[in-house]
Amino acid sequence: MPITFRQLHPAFAAEVSGIDCREALNRDQVAAVEAGMDQYAVLVFRDQAITDDQQLAFTRHFGALENYRSRGHIQKREESRLRPGMADFSNLDRNGAIISADDRVWFFKLGDRLWHSDSSFRPIPARYSLLSGRVLPSWGANTEFADMRAAYDALDGRTRAEVEDLVCEHSLIYSREAIGFTELTAEERAAFTPVRQRLVRTHPVTGRRSLFLSSHAGTIVGWTIPEARMFLRDLTEFATQREFVYSHAWRPNDLVMWDNRQTMHRGRRYDRNEVRDVRRTTLAGDVATIEQAAAVGEQAAEETAASAE
Repeated sequence: MPITFRQLHPAFAAEVSGIDCREALNRDQVAAVEAGMDQYAVLVFRDQAITDDQQLAFTRHFGALENYRSRGHIQKREESRLRPGMADFSNLDRNGAIISADDRVWFFKLGDRLWHSDSSFRPIPARYSLLSGRVLPSWGANTEFADMRAAYDALDGRTRAEVEDLVCEHSLIYSREAIGFTELTAEERAAFTPVRQRLVRTHPVTGRRSLFLSSHAGTIVGWTIPEARMFLRDLTEFATQREFVYSHAWRPNDLVMWDNRQTMHRGRRYDRNEVRDVRRTTLAGDVATIEQAAAVGEQAAEETAASAE
């Protein structure tokens, strides 16, 4: 069966046909999915009644899994109901019961309803994320995606010049403080030490520029905190206008795959008294954004020198 892509939004996102995510992929299929990711940044695979093992195997076609044991979330591995390599974004505890509304793990999960890019708080941020919808509530729970390439392209010239060389500090501390979750232990605060990321990224394949925004970003190097946070809030409001956003209404057994280098996303509200069982696998990134910017700069200098010869 041929692989086809049906675009879901004028700027990005596509539904994929012709791929069974439960089966091993050949080289051409892997290349087609990667090309689709480069173009659309968000891919939707319907009717994928996938197991954890199958989701892990499908994810590994595209690179190495991210290591969740370093700079992770507040939930310890032994408290998780899922195996290593699987991240639990459900509202369930280790025994499969709905998490109490007073549980600090639930408070922490609520931060995922802010616009963010997965693992921007890690020294090397994530590449792809893949989320499988196993059990869904009857209302709400959409996942919204914002195209950071289209947002960058739409910036006015003054703002584009202003953001070009800015560096932000990202941490889970910033995103959780934004929703009032400040009760972190000394050990957690040490694990969430801020890391530096460029505010503008360049895609390694397409060369397209994009904004690297996230609720995890709490400061801009060289700026005062109040001015930095207002500027980042303004940029986020601009980048999440309707023309840049695709809202995914989940169906049972959807598998949604997105490129964290080109998008932001957020979860939406749902009835927390109903089960929402969604499971994520994440591919590790391959380069720190600071190093990537340096490499891009060196390449541009070499090309300029070559053209002058």
